[in-house]
Amino acid sequence: MTTAALTAGLERIPDQLGYLVISEDGVLASAGELENDEHTAGVMMQMVRTASRFRLPGSADPPFKRMSVILEDFVYTVTVSGQKVFVVKRQNNQQEPISV
Repeated sequence: MTTAALTAGLERIPDQLGYLVISEDGVLASAGELENDEHTAGVMMQMVRTASRFRLPGSADPPFKRMSVILEDFVYTVTVSGQKVFVVKRQNNQQEPISV
């Protein structure tokens, strides 16, 4: 699969600051603030491996498809598809709670 095919939709994500496409072999594609960020790729892959261990008894389904890591200024959205992990760093547009 070409790099363009891997990243086709990632460029159009609103408030996107950067992205990684990762496999077990390493980073396949990256851009923006995550370009060539091997450290973040390693941390995210370790989180995916850890979360993947939490299977429900008797379930053949993967334990999750998407995981969010929410920090004060930005959010990492991690999506597992096939043998690839897609990580998008987005601006965290927190909205104040509404008081009524």
